[in-house]
Amino acid sequence: MHISHLHHFTEHHRYCVSREFGLSPVDERMLSSIYQPMVGALAISLYRLLYSHVPAEAIGYSAAEPQRRLFLTLGVEPNEKGRRTMIEQASKLEAVGLLQTSRVFIPESEDYMYEYELLSPLSPSDFFATQHLTLLLRDKVGKFAVLSLREQFWGREPEEWSRGAVGKENISRPFYDIFELNTHVIDYELEQALTEVAAVRQPVKNGEGKLEIGYSDIILRFPRESVNRAHVEKLRFDYEQMGVINYVAHKYKLSAQDICRLLDEDGIFGPDGDVLLDELQHRASQHFRQNMKRQEQREAAAAKVVSIRAAEQAEEPIVPDEQPVEMEYYVEVPPQFLSKCDIHQYNMMLRNEPYTRLLQTFFPGAVPGQLLDIFEKIDLNYKLPGEVINILIHYLMAMVASGGEQRINRNFVEAIASNMLVKQVNSYEKAVRYIRDQSKVKGKAASGAPGARSRSYGKGAGRSGKPEIQIALDDGQSGAVSDEEFAAMMQMAADIKASKKKGAAKSP
Repeated sequence: MHISHLHHFTEHHRYCVSREFGLSPVDERMLSSIYQPMVGALAISLYRLLYSHVPAEAIGYSAAEPQRRLFLTLGVEPNEKGRRTMIEQASKLEAVGLLQTSRVFIPESEDYMYEYELLSPLSPSDFFATQHLTLLLRDKVGKFAVLSLREQFWGREPEEWSRGAVGKENISRPFYDIFELNTHVIDYELEQALTEVAAVRQPVKNGEGKLEIGYSDIILRFPRESVNRAHVEKLRFDYEQMGVINYVAHKYKLSAQDICRLLDEDGIFGPDGDVLLDELQHRASQHFRQNMKRQEQREAAAAKVVSIRAAEQAEEPIVPDEQPVEMEYYVEVPPQFLSKCDIHQYNMMLRNEPYTRLLQTFFPGAVPGQLLDIFEKIDLNYKLPGEVINILIHYLMAMVASGGEQRINRNFVEAIASNMLVKQVNSYEKAVRYIRDQSKVKGKAASGAPGARSRSYGKGAGRSGKPEIQIALDDGQSGAVSDEEFAAMMQMAADIKASKKKGAAKSP
């Protein structure tokens, strides 16, 4: 329990208790034999007192009342020493996972109210599987006492049952073999009523139904020694800043733990203590992309392991049926395959061979590892079908064989694969139509290139950087000028010259 000042936790503050479970005889024995040696009798007494606030046959919340009842019932003096004692006992219960304390600010009274949410004791199997709790119990009672307590919670199986010759067969009947539900009628009123009266705490959602990260989710995980601790504590009543944080968390799929890591970094808060949205988004984007990259690597590694184990466990390899190719979807054979196979064999290979074998046919030796990694990522992460990957390989190799200057690198190949995914190219026929459309677009661009170059301003080789100006040429069809026309032109020239002289004389 994090209490910065003892005046924030007194016998006058109101509290309520909530729980969503009931104690079984095994739970009672776990409390008295396992948890009590770890946290002490007073802490377990506090736990049982809080448990009794809600009737044993029910779950939910208790009525709100002053904490004076807790102090007087446990025999703790309502003074500074007693408050420290209550805080210490509650902290012990929180540390071993029996209690979770929350503090709520009430604007009407401008004071705090406490909620004690009880958690059920762990089952014996879960407890002894938790290392830090087992080690704490060992430090309190000793190693041999721990082994003795563990044996007391388990009943040994019969000797006949423990023999290795006994075969175990599950003969249980599933739910839908016995019962039938009327799923054709949806009772919205019943669902709404069950949701409204549910005692189980529902996750906090905003108006659009999306899960929100609350201030308590952040402050419980945030380190106390952090430089940004003071800024984070100001978020308690700053709903606008919490909205900004939730917007970034939803945009980049961040958990409360991820948000705490980002808020703990330098440069996230401004001088006034407000969250810098641009900086938070930038770092959240980096975190999101790193997680995506790790996820892709994990999926690729998992797919390899699954394929290897399937190959080891398979007694007889399952050979898929060979799929035919219609004539209208035939593609041309690349130049390097003209001497190896005809158009029918090549198209059947594109349709039915794995992309790894197809790549090997294009290279005299081993396939470059970088190129193999590119198509492995497209296969395992992008989930493109094998036949579509083969058409993509054919398209790239044909582009290189035609004398194109484009190099086959990762960005170029992934750009084409991304375009295929966007256009939902998921079959052999769609892939063939896609590369044909791309070839038509490039053909139109190539046919329009000379005209575009002729209209450009000297970008070709051997031309100057200035535009070409058309020169008027005498083709001999205009005829001779008469004397009258020549005299009129001379008179016009003389008038223009005279007007220029007058204008020069008038100017200062």
